[in-house]
Amino acid sequence: MTRVMIIGAGPAGLAAAEHALRAGAEVTVVDQSDVPGGQYHRKFHADPHGFGEVLDRCEWWPESAVWAIEATAAAGDGAVEPPPTLRIHVLRGPADGSARQRVTLEPDALVLATGAHDRVLPFPGWQLPGVYTAGAAQALAKGEHVAVGKRVLVAGAGPFLLPVAESLLAVGAEVLAVLEANTAATVLNGWSGRVHLGKAAELVRYAATLARHRVPYRFGRVVVEARGDDRVREVVTARVRADWSVVPGTERTHSVDAVCVGHGFVPQPELAVAAGCLLDDGFVRIDETQRTSVANVFAAGEITGIGGVDAARAEGAIAGCVAAGGTPGRDLLRERDRTRAFAHRLKAAHPIGRNWSGWLRDDTIVCRCEETTYGRLKEAAADTPGPHAFKLGTRAGLGPCQGRMCGPTVAELCGGAERHHRPIAQPIRLGELAAPEGDS
Repeated sequence: MTRVMIIGAGPAGLAAAEHALRAGAEVTVVDQSDVPGGQYHRKFHADPHGFGEVLDRCEWWPESAVWAIEATAAAGDGAVEPPPTLRIHVLRGPADGSARQRVTLEPDALVLATGAHDRVLPFPGWQLPGVYTAGAAQALAKGEHVAVGKRVLVAGAGPFLLPVAESLLAVGAEVLAVLEANTAATVLNGWSGRVHLGKAAELVRYAATLARHRVPYRFGRVVVEARGDDRVREVVTARVRADWSVVPGTERTHSVDAVCVGHGFVPQPELAVAAGCLLDDGFVRIDETQRTSVANVFAAGEITGIGGVDAARAEGAIAGCVAAGGTPGRDLLRERDRTRAFAHRLKAAHPIGRNWSGWLRDDTIVCRCEETTYGRLKEAAADTPGPHAFKLGTRAGLGPCQGRMCGPTVAELCGGAERHHRPIAQPIRLGELAAPEGDS
């Protein structure tokens, strides 16, 4: 029986588990959260999709972090190169616990479904308490029924702003407005053509919710500054052109106690890089059956391209089926291709404008972990030879988040940045590293 390990229990990972089981595999699902579902299915206790039934047939490891992956070349006879031996190093137990168990698994196939996280473009004051990523605000609202503030502004780019606003309204927050940075022309041109009925129904629901609560939705407007001493007290918004350059004289000040900002998503490919997978523009490179460049390693969901929950499920289903030795049906492949088309339209409708850096001042912090400013980055980019010296000189990307938040921004502002293989992909205590390994 093929042993398939799946890292990530969001929509892609759960779909992979379901279809790997159907193909007769022995499945282990690992996730850092204590409940399955990922960001999308925060209210998992309702289990509307029957994921509990799927996980009952799997080896389910919640609160487990994969901290290293080894893909070791196996000895062959010289005629045919055998697939590598996969060794997956896992820490089991709460991240803040003191008794996590270190174990190693050697699956026959690995499915990476590690997802993505919010991208937030910096602006003056974005490091103040009360400035949240859109995903964090939604997680608190959906998972903990907590509003990040009483008077909240939601801003950024992309349709994800709509469910964030809906979640905030559901827990009693007053949402002052939803601001889409792209102009109406850009958004409408990107979404022109055939509309998926399910997505259209979602849009109608969100529009009705905003209308019922009298929340305005503005195109071509962004947050350019957050102000406050101990925390955010007000934000300044401005109208922008299609390239996101600010239109002078259009600034407006809003009194708030929280602001939620999200400019799309960036993938989390750290484990894919650790496994030796090749990337394309930051995303994991895959073929038509979700195979990566490493034998017996598959990838699905947002780490292959930002396409939403339907695309993640379709890709996960194919990855799980093929990883288990099965052959995906034509309907499944067609669904994946359809959702990929949606992903292309999403990118066209909500792009990142090339002139957003006009919001920044020299004292604007870009790397929050190391408090590296925009001015320091510009100086270093002009004087420092090579990306390694640039990192050491500015400290950008060397803090606790290891560039997860600032990496794409620094790369865009100062030139390309490589994703380097790190032997340790997740934090591990020295005591845990030294302790004897548990049963594999």
